[in-house]
Amino acid sequence: MRVWTVHLRETGSPVLLREGWSWGAFLFRGLWLLVHRAWIPGLLWIAAEIGLAVLLPPEALAPVGLAAAVLAGLHGRDLLRWQLRRRGYALVHVITGRDEDTAWARLFARRPDLSARTA
Repeated sequence: MRVWTVHLRETGSPVLLREGWSWGAFLFRGLWLLVHRAWIPGLLWIAAEIGLAVLLPPEALAPVGLAAAVLAGLHGRDLLRWQLRRRGYALVHVITGRDEDTAWARLFARRPDLSARTA
């Protein structure tokens, strides 16, 4: 079972965000954050990687790059949650499900009032 967090604003549709490791964040780091509209963390991540590339000796780039990739894979979705909170979304539920469709179904079973917001 996967765990999903449900984020909601006073108006608009709920947002479902999966917990756990992100291969996209691991592989693409700052660009992945930008694609997901996490502008501040994405730009800061890219700036930090450029700064490290300039400041570190060449033999340290590979291990530091791998560490940055692992860090992004572990915390990428947490940065997306932070960005949602900045946009006015509140964490309202934690749902489990085999896949995203199951998580949505469980959410609407628990909160039928939210199904009207997705239309």
